[in-house]
Amino acid sequence: MIRYIAFLRGINVGGHNVKMEHLRNIFTELGFSNVRSYITSGNVFFDTDTLDRRQLTSTIERRLEERLGYPVPAFLRTVSELEAILSQEPFKGIELTTDKRFCVIFANEPINTGMALPQHSSKNDMDLVAVNPYEMFVVWHIINGRPPSGKFSTSLVPAQTTSRFYHTLIKILGAAKT
Repeated sequence: MIRYIAFLRGINVGGHNVKMEHLRNIFTELGFSNVRSYITSGNVFFDTDTLDRRQLTSTIERRLEERLGYPVPAFLRTVSELEAILSQEPFKGIELTTDKRFCVIFANEPINTGMALPQHSSKNDMDLVAVNPYEMFVVWHIINGRPPSGKFSTSLVPAQTTSRFYHTLIKILGAAKT
């Protein structure tokens, strides 16, 4: 059995309110075991013996759209993959202050790992500081108490992504391992 962490986009934002019990039930209906959720932003842990990640992602997305009535992109990582992502220390050497947040952007399509770094958003309120083939590491700059509103060039960022704060991912990993 493989334990996956599903990072779902669009759960409990933008008027799409979903109770975690309902979300867990959808995953259980798909035949997954040990289904659990972490906080209300669409993080679901589950065990399966399915190895085909693309097929698994497609099955989950199709069922979520059927049951919730809108598309919900899913980004799957195993516990060991998330451990490897966090162990890279992509923000090493960057001071975390009250006006900065460290963020990881997940993608299902490959990211150009050969791009020059850092890259800056259109409003200079985000810095892309590191990349993996399927993750981007971004420093958010909180300006006047507001989160970033700039964008990165569409040539840098795949069309479908979701993001999580780095400190939240550390907690998600801990919860997924239990």
